[in-house]
Amino acid sequence: MITNPVVISVILMTVLCLIRLNVILSLIISAISAGILSGISIDEIMNVFINGMGGNTETALSYILLGALACAINKTGLADILARKIAKLIKGKSVLLVILIAAISIFSQNLIPVHIAFIPILIPPLLGVMNNLKIDRRAVACSLTFGLQMPYMCIPAGFGLIFHNIIRDQMNANGMNVYTNMIWKAMILPGIGMVIGLVVAVFISYRKPREYTSKDICVDEIACSLDEGMSKKHYVSMIAALSALIVQLKLGSLPLGALVGIIIIVLFRAIKWRDIDDIVSGGIKTMGFIAFVMLVASGYGAVIRATGGVEALVQSGSILMGSSKLIAATTMILLGLIITIGIGTSFGTIPIIAAIYVPLASSMGFSSMATIILIGTAAALGDAGSPASDSTLGPTSGLNVDNQHDHIWDTCVPTFLHYNIPLILFGIMGALIF
Repeated sequence: MITNPVVISVILMTVLCLIRLNVILSLIISAISAGILSGISIDEIMNVFINGMGGNTETALSYILLGALACAINKTGLADILARKIAKLIKGKSVLLVILIAAISIFSQNLIPVHIAFIPILIPPLLGVMNNLKIDRRAVACSLTFGLQMPYMCIPAGFGLIFHNIIRDQMNANGMNVYTNMIWKAMILPGIGMVIGLVVAVFISYRKPREYTSKDICVDEIACSLDEGMSKKHYVSMIAALSALIVQLKLGSLPLGALVGIIIIVLFRAIKWRDIDDIVSGGIKTMGFIAFVMLVASGYGAVIRATGGVEALVQSGSILMGSSKLIAATTMILLGLIITIGIGTSFGTIPIIAAIYVPLASSMGFSSMATIILIGTAAALGDAGSPASDSTLGPTSGLNVDNQHDHIWDTCVPTFLHYNIPLILFGIMGALIF
């Protein structure tokens, strides 16, 4: 198992990221390493990698346009007003702010399903408030990742319904009949593990004050000098944001929704025509890195699948299982961690692991509910802590506007420790109980 190209590649990627090599370079080097170890030629590796990048093109375009929309809204000063209202609401209570951010993040997955689009709009204007309260941004990163991940695991609405339906469809396709309303019931226990992780992060691990250098994080002088009165351009921004949401929900297109929002802001002159280039450039600056990491991560996943190492890894794991359900559950969830943390997407890895886990779980005598837990937990492990996940890249994009928040050590490592460890423990426990 330790000579498996997938295992070696994931370990290499993790080490490279921890020693602060750029995430994109780490993914490319790790993908090439996996391909070479599998006997694939360099030319073929790069072909698979580049072709595989197309798997996340819609996501990448979404992030660029959402970044542009966020910059447009920030330029009108609406986000600054919202930040000050939140500051008044919390009345200097740092923990309350962190919990409020977690709640908003939760709503972004189901009540108003915009995913990480709210982060570049809301978080940068709040950094000044966080600095004054000396909030450790690692706690905020954990609260954001919690809100981006726990709801789709446990709540059958918005992105959660999509996640649950993918699990249902893939399990049914592989010979185990399950229903959508079974998914959330099975995933409650792993969700409880994440709640415990959030409590530990906010109230214990990162409760102590942390000093940050105060920097000007406003988009422009106009936004910084605004009073709290609402003007026409602020109402236009609100309409644009609402329109973007409606288009996304009605047509199922996040890029189109963001584009409509931008057009509304421009047509109703909330920003000037000559500022459009700056808005688009700002969107690329804000979200471009995330977009490109998602493209590269998709290419990395394509190479990993082409190596055949995933199937070999599971076969090796099945040998270790013997007849023990405890060993089997532990092995399958840990294998899921290895498979998903490199690819960085829980939704995209379900078809890969379901095809292998369903027959394997059936042969070990696991029930349908237990199999749901094994697949759902193994897939979710690819979000928290992964350098290539939008659930970690999103928080970093908002918290690192002033270059005082490290993606690996301030987002990935804290979220991995506080969420993946309890997910593993509660996932194993749930598989054995059900």
